Amino acid sequence: MNGILVHLMRHGAPREPGLMLGHRDDPPTPAGVARCMLRAEHLAFAQVLSSDLARAKVPARQIAHARGATHRADRRWRELDFGDWDGLSPHDLDPSLQAAFWDDPDLCAPPRGERWSQLCLRVNEALCGISRDTLVVTHGGAMRAALAVLFGFDHRQIWAFEFAYCAVLSLRLWPDGEGRISAAQIVALDGGRS
Repeated sequence: MNGILVHLMRHGAPREPGLMLGHRDDPPTPAGVARCMLRAEHLAFAQVLSSDLARAKVPARQIAHARGATHRADRRWRELDFGDWDGLSPHDLDPSLQAAFWDDPDLCAPPRGERWSQLCLRVNEALCGISRDTLVVTHGGAMRAALAVLFGFDHRQIWAFEFAYCAVLSLRLWPDGEGRISAAQIVALDGGRS
């Protein structure tokens, strides 16, 4: 069995880059949408999924339309909910609170935000529901969560992966037919800097 291909693409640039957008629903720039479409041109997939937030959903819908594929938005592919930090610059946060979050995002989740383990749980559920070659337009946190659940990286290892806007992480997954993934492989990682 060859498994299925799942390409995870980070959304295009938002109108205010550099913020911790979390669940804030900022639209993407036209250039960000165009870059996502360009990066999808050489990817093989039968369907397009995305976060339900505009910065992922808008390019996903346009990619699907251009390729004649179906598109479905799924809120499980959203970014980590930064709660009270949504929309803030990292420079606006108390450095000690921010350091505690990066050191243990479960114990020190953002105020009224989501724990890292909650993000991993919903991304794992979303991954297990995929049964054919798929492009998922999502967020950097969700892409890191996918690596954590599939390969067992802890959050300190996961922070080492940088996903620029429009980065593509291509995976091969082997579903076990009972709603779980029995094996996974990283096929390619393009951090989106080129």
